Amino acid sequence: MPTTPCASSLRSSRRISGPIVTAATAFVAATLALWTTAAPAQDGPQLALQRVELTAGMHRIDAQVAQTPQERQTGLMFRREMPAQEGMLFIFDQPGVQCFWMKNTLLPLTAAFVADDGTIVNLADMKPQTTDSHCSARPVRYVLEMNQGWFGKKGIKAGFRLGGALFSKR
Repeated sequence: MPTTPCASSLRSSRRISGPIVTAATAFVAATLALWTTAAPAQDGPQLALQRVELTAGMHRIDAQVAQTPQERQTGLMFRREMPAQEGMLFIFDQPGVQCFWMKNTLLPLTAAFVADDGTIVNLADMKPQTTDSHCSARPVRYVLEMNQGWFGKKGIKAGFRLGGALFSKR
C-alpha cells in the first residue's frame, strides 16, 4: 500500500528529541500565530463597529458605522457575505467629494453618496477587487454601501431621501 510522505515520516524508526523538537515546535507555533493574525478574518474587523438604523422608505437598514480613518480605510474589505438588510455607512468630518474603490473587497457593492439631510446625491455600482474610482457627484459627508442591486430592487434612485436620527441631527 503506497504511503504519503507525511505518513512515511511518521513511521520512521528514528526519533528526534531535545532542542531540535523544541525549536521546531516553537517555529511551527510562531508561524501559525503569524498566519492567523495576518490572514483576514472571513468577516473582517467590521463586526465590532457601532451600528446605526437607517430607513429607505419602508425598508430598514442596519448599517455598520465607519467613522475613524482606520475604519473607513478598512471598510468592507475581506467580507465574503453581508445580509441583505445590512450595509456600511462611512461618515466624514466635512463634506467633500468622496471617492471609493474596491481593492481587497470581495462583494459587489453599490455606494450611495448621501448629503447631510439624507438625500442620495448619486449611486455607483462597484465591481469587487478593482481600483476603479467611484466618486460623489458633489461634496457629501456620508457614503452608504449596500449589496449591489439592493437600491435598484427597492426602486431607490438619486434624489431619494434616507431616514434616520443621524440625518435629522444636521
